[in-house]
Amino acid sequence: MLESNKDSAKLDAMKRIVGMIAKGKNASELFPAVVKNVASKNIEIKKLVYVYLVRYAEEQQDLALLSISTFQRALKDPNQLIRASALRVLSSIRVPIIVPIMMLAIKEASADLSPYVRKNAAHAIQKLYSLDPDQKEMLIEVIEKLLKDKSTLVAGSVVMAFEEVCPDRIDLIHKNYRKLCNLLVDVEEWGQVVIIHMLTRYARTQFVSPWKEDDGLEDNEKNFYESDDEQKEKTDQKKKPYTMDPDHRLLIRNTKPLLQSRNAAVVMAVAQLYWHISPKSEAGIISKSLVRLLRSNREVQYIVLQNIATMSIQRKGLFEPYLKSFYVRSTDPTMIKTLKLEILTNLANEANISTLLREFQTYVKSQDKQFAAATIQTIGRCATNISEVTDTCLNGLVCLLSNRDEIVVAESVVVIKKLLQMQPVQHGEIIKHMAKLLDSITVPVARASILWLIGENCERVPVIAPDVLRKMAKSFTNEDDLVKLQILNLAAKLYLTNSKQTKLLTQYILNLGKYDQNYDIRDRTRFIRQLIVPNEKSGALSKYAKKIFLAQKPAPLLESPFKDRDHFQLGTLSHTLNTKATGYLELSNWPEVAPDPSVRDVEVVELAKELIPAGKAKKENPAKKFYSESEEEEESSDSSSDSESESGSESGEEGDSSEDSSEDSSSEQDSESGSESKGENKRTAKRNSKIKEESDSEDGEKENEKSKTSNSSNAESSSIEESSSDSESESESESEIESESRKVTKEREKKTKQDRNPLAKDISLLDLDDFNPVSTPVALPTPALSPSLIADLEGLNLSTSSSVISVSTPVFVPMKTHVLLHRMSGKGLAAHYFFPRQPCIFGDKMVSVQITLNNTTDQKIANIHIGEKKLPIGMQIHVFNPIESLEPEGSITVSMGIDFCDSTQTASFQLCTKDDCFNVNIQPPVGELLLPVAMSEKDFKKEQGMLTGMNETSTVIITAPQNFTPSVILQKVVNVANVGVVPSGQDNIHRFAAKTVHSGSLMLLTVELKEGSTAQLIINTEKTVIGSVLLRELKPVLSQG
Repeated sequence: MLESNKDSAKLDAMKRIVGMIAKGKNASELFPAVVKNVASKNIEIKKLVYVYLVRYAEEQQDLALLSISTFQRALKDPNQLIRASALRVLSSIRVPIIVPIMMLAIKEASADLSPYVRKNAAHAIQKLYSLDPDQKEMLIEVIEKLLKDKSTLVAGSVVMAFEEVCPDRIDLIHKNYRKLCNLLVDVEEWGQVVIIHMLTRYARTQFVSPWKEDDGLEDNEKNFYESDDEQKEKTDQKKKPYTMDPDHRLLIRNTKPLLQSRNAAVVMAVAQLYWHISPKSEAGIISKSLVRLLRSNREVQYIVLQNIATMSIQRKGLFEPYLKSFYVRSTDPTMIKTLKLEILTNLANEANISTLLREFQTYVKSQDKQFAAATIQTIGRCATNISEVTDTCLNGLVCLLSNRDEIVVAESVVVIKKLLQMQPVQHGEIIKHMAKLLDSITVPVARASILWLIGENCERVPVIAPDVLRKMAKSFTNEDDLVKLQILNLAAKLYLTNSKQTKLLTQYILNLGKYDQNYDIRDRTRFIRQLIVPNEKSGALSKYAKKIFLAQKPAPLLESPFKDRDHFQLGTLSHTLNTKATGYLELSNWPEVAPDPSVRDVEVVELAKELIPAGKAKKENPAKKFYSESEEEEESSDSSSDSESESGSESGEEGDSSEDSSEDSSSEQDSESGSESKGENKRTAKRNSKIKEESDSEDGEKENEKSKTSNSSNAESSSIEESSSDSESESESESEIESESRKVTKEREKKTKQDRNPLAKDISLLDLDDFNPVSTPVALPTPALSPSLIADLEGLNLSTSSSVISVSTPVFVPMKTHVLLHRMSGKGLAAHYFFPRQPCIFGDKMVSVQITLNNTTDQKIANIHIGEKKLPIGMQIHVFNPIESLEPEGSITVSMGIDFCDSTQTASFQLCTKDDCFNVNIQPPVGELLLPVAMSEKDFKKEQGMLTGMNETSTVIITAPQNFTPSVILQKVVNVANVGVVPSGQDNIHRFAAKTVHSGSLMLLTVELKEGSTAQLIINTEKTVIGSVLLRELKPVLSQG
């Protein structure tokens, strides 16, 4: 096919070959046949040939060299993709002979009009440098030229080349520093990572430490009690107060928006930049972003948790608010579990230790034995770090000694040994208990630990110690080497303290050790014999034998394994491996005096101002607002006027260069569509963050649904575009109208925010559900917004579910009643209750309950009312009005509202009459905590797709086929749960939807019929507890005939 005259056959052949390469198959044998087509006039064939050659040029160097002239001609091809591909192939032929040709090609490509070709030139620089390091000086000239490039497409690649070839040439960055800071937000994600790491190193060499500011504050606190004269002298001696360099502030401010990036590597890079170069008071914002990354796959989690573990040692306060995010899940792999344990240990303090210890108790019972053992070590570390709980931990570990699992017992023994060593108090009972375990424990480390403990405390247990030695002498030959060494030590200690009872035993053990196979044990035996058994040959040391063996041992220091990792830059391979990796560039210490900042001043800024029309400068401000919205609060809090003027000048520079970059990028063929979509995403994210801020105050209940859709900017933009219109012009005009209306109501909104919440935070993509502690919602005053703006905000609501999903009427209302009070217990007053499945008139978070009261006596019952209420936290009851009297044989029905807080907990209260009070309980079936919901099949699938993983529970049902007819399934499901029917296009799938009464969380129920007499029941909901209870209730109902 490759030798065919038809281009279509060649193209088909090349597609198949590239497909083989993509699948990992070897296609190197076809190299001669493919290389012939490198001169093809068909652009599509040529592109695929170049893709093939890039892959195999290094393996088939001789054949590739034959086509060198073709590649050189292709470097002048009018198509930018062909020029770039030719350069890639040329740089992939790793033969020293063609180095001059490659050098010439790179120089030409670096001046190419296409940014895509210039980007490939930057990639080729690294390949040429690895082939011939002698070309370094010439390559640095090309890098210097490319660093001045204003295209966002080139920036990341050239900085990568700079890092590979000449990372020490900081002088090349000076003039381009501000441009790189301003372009950063528009560079592709992997370019952002490289630039941020490079700028972190640059900042550490060019700016003074911002941490001095914090030190100064501490000094002021210490000097509080000094007299005025002393204070004055000290302030005169002190240096002038720290003022942050405007370029330093520019870097910190321009990287902040990237904390909302969808790429985990970008977020991690920004986090390490804040950790290494920002003031400690500003580093707190990275914690929420890093916790957000814990929702990613396990590989990302592993790296993020390692970095959090290092950070949490130095600054506990950063991650303490998110303690629950580090709780271990049963689905986590062991490596993630151990890292979470490490972080929990670092965050432990007197306030939260009781909660953590309860959590650790659960972990110890885990089926993962390695994790259970790590938990026991963690408990030991907490006990040493927090003296208040040492005894509690010690008692808990002693209880674990009776555990059935040998590994748990062994680990407990080792940790107890360390704790007892740290507390040289009388713990004779624990030592006696551990001595008894020697008969059952087989793990060598645990046996050795017990023997060591008995040896150290042999004077405190004088009766048990010799008996333990006797047992060990019997089994000496079968023991592990580690245990044998401890038996020898125990024998020596007992010989020195209780020679009357143990002299013969010690000699017997020393004789056994003398002929042992292990040379360590033989050496130890000879050493001990000479030391403790005095004879004429023994030296002066034998006098001090007791002091040597029974000396006071220093307690072991239980430290975090991440303690020494902070000298590596966070987020690097070296930090992960805890050893210096090849190519690692160390962070330098802060300079005492900052180098001259004027080296970063460039004339390019002034030229750019001349190029930009006067009208554009004014338009820049609203766009800039997106990136500085969250900084406004921070900058306003800065008392120094210097910093304000600095930031003003920076914003001007930033605006100019960002306009330049947008003009450049608009002329690029490949990046046009990308920049458009990015701009759209930015506008949308800005609009959504404001909308969310307003709507949160109006409607607290919809918070969960909103946060679901705020996980990615793509999801936001797509949902808004779908709900409004498909045409771009309409959406653009909407955004303009939105911005106009926002300007009009700006002052009013500001006043409202101040009244509503003086400490209001910016709402962003990072504000996710589980970051906020669960608490009862607080009613907030309604914001003073114009009705037209409120209507606009409702139309642009983040949550698509509000417009599509609505509460419907119940499909079926079971008339089953439950006994509230039996007539015998109620002295003639009987009470029954049932759930009418209607929205409650007393509150939209309450479940409606109807109670029927019967008087079975022959006398009036007066003043029937609700007395004392004993309710769990958060639960509320709206009681019925007191009934003055109930006639004999009379009956009356009353309504109540109960907020069960989406749980099946019992509502306990007293039903009282004039003379008596009776304790009664109402426990709701889980199906009555729901309200039916009407939604389309499309919306059902969309919501179900967002509620997978931990939010999904399923089970298999086996029953007769006649029980799987649609009518039978519908009857059984709606009888158990108050759900709405979702129309389904498939006969074998039945869907039902509801939402919980209290929180409004969706409950999606699917019954999928399989072959034969089986079906799968799936429930998707955020409320996993309710979901699993409902699953347990539905399974037997659907299974029975």
